[in-house]
Amino acid sequence: MTTTLAFSLFALLGAPLFLIFGAIALYSFGRADIDSSAIMIEFYRMASAPTLISIPLFTFAGYLMAESGTPKRLVNVAQAFVGWLPGGLAVVTVFACAFFTAFTGASGVTIIALGGLLFPILIKEKYPDKFSMGLVTSCGSLGLLFPPSLPLILYGLVATVSIDKLFIAGILPGLLLVVVLSIYCIWSGIKGGVRRVSFNGKNILKSLKEAAWEVPLPIIVLAGIYTGWITASEASAVTAFYVLIVEVFIYRDLKLFSDVPRIIKESMILVGGILIILGVAMGMTNYLVDAQVPMKMFDWVSQFISSQLMFLVVLNLFLLVVGCLMDIFSATIVVVPLITPVAYKYGVDPVHLGIIFLTNLEIGYLTPPVGLNLFISSFRFGRPVIELYRIAIPYLILLILCLLVITYVPSLSLSLINWLQVK
Repeated sequence: MTTTLAFSLFALLGAPLFLIFGAIALYSFGRADIDSSAIMIEFYRMASAPTLISIPLFTFAGYLMAESGTPKRLVNVAQAFVGWLPGGLAVVTVFACAFFTAFTGASGVTIIALGGLLFPILIKEKYPDKFSMGLVTSCGSLGLLFPPSLPLILYGLVATVSIDKLFIAGILPGLLLVVVLSIYCIWSGIKGGVRRVSFNGKNILKSLKEAAWEVPLPIIVLAGIYTGWITASEASAVTAFYVLIVEVFIYRDLKLFSDVPRIIKESMILVGGILIILGVAMGMTNYLVDAQVPMKMFDWVSQFISSQLMFLVVLNLFLLVVGCLMDIFSATIVVVPLITPVAYKYGVDPVHLGIIFLTNLEIGYLTPPVGLNLFISSFRFGRPVIELYRIAIPYLILLILCLLVITYVPSLSLSLINWLQVK
């Protein structure tokens, strides 16, 4: 009990997360008379995973896009295609953020890069202030279910689930979230009488021409993987190289010897933090598995929960709390090894579980009191975080309704995998 309190105190005082996980792992192995080299064995096992290289490469590609003119070009494309709808600019925000977050991950980059661009435009077009702020904040993590999202890759690594299957499984649930928020935007546009932009074929051609090198990127990644030309790891290398060439030598938005080294440094700081946490946390969870903690959890839970339906209800409530207290990377590394064995006992498909988990964590970014998107928007736009709590409520309700559909209709996640016969 004293040790638990000490670790909790260090965490509350702001000790780095990897130090807490590492200390718990060392203490646990020491008490069990197991050599501490077990932690380094986990580091080695993680480092030898073929898919690990995709994390830094996709992250680098996302940061390159964020620092270039990509956000503006993507907004122009979305505006040309759906700007004519009622609430068209709001729908543009949904689509642009979903596309962008798929490449940048849940790092807050979307709110900084696209939020700063779109919020002033929404206000200028007479969208209500609260609606606009809530939309930009809620869309900051929209798109995490679309490939090649970093959280999808990380979940696959931690849970030893096929990343190819996760890429496919996230498409329909991700589209559900996008469509529901878009319908809300259209309804709000009709209700508010916001000015509509007339449909113009010339604008579509012009915007597609401007973004001709960026719009095909998701298609290139998915087509390459599912035609068997490249693996997910190779796709990350292709994406990073492709984006580098496009942004530096074709669009010339970035300078090779000044901007690129800075972006490499910034993106790899994020990656380094993830990998250090992943290494020590895997050591800690390895001990928990050896100590049969997941099985003991199942034995305890099964005393109160007998059905898969009830288990999923409790799981969602638990993950929503986790999502608003921890960032998605830490939560994936720490929580996934504990819940997956329990979920399997209740007959939950491992791929479906991954989509449920990531949807919960995506919503957690918007959940008070400490949802990360709320604090990033508060910092970026100078708003009191308490005000953002109230503003986020309508979006939170919509996303939770989508979560219920994703949770209790497993075919939404699994039908494409079965249809495409992904192995």
